[in-house]
Amino acid sequence: MFEFKYTKNFTQEQLSELFLSVDWYSGKFPEKLKIAFENSSRVISAWEGEKLIGLIRGLDDGIWQATIDCLLVNPKYQGQHIASTLLKMLLKDYEHFLYVDVVPDEKQNVSFYQKHGFEIMEEGTPLQIKGANWK
Repeated sequence: MFEFKYTKNFTQEQLSELFLSVDWYSGKFPEKLKIAFENSSRVISAWEGEKLIGLIRGLDDGIWQATIDCLLVNPKYQGQHIASTLLKMLLKDYEHFLYVDVVPDEKQNVSFYQKHGFEIMEEGTPLQIKGANWK
């Protein structure tokens, strides 16, 4: 069975392995991932023994607005409700916030979030600058 933990204590290798398992570019920067997760507002992870198999990260201001920055599960463990459990746990933590936002990196994931109560914003459009592109 899987264990879910509120922890920010990951090795660079654990984070890199998980992020690369879903082909996320950020997995190539394990030292930055480790620092980013140590500095995150909320992190919930899924484990099989000592193996990190999934996680969710929330960034928030403590009361008003929260953003789900990432939710990922190693493909070998997908389809076992791990992502849903992680999301429900984080949303429970944020139940008194006015807004919880998510901007899925892949359009195929929109229906997953809609299934959990998220709605597409009629007026908003996500914008992003990637680190190498700003001057």
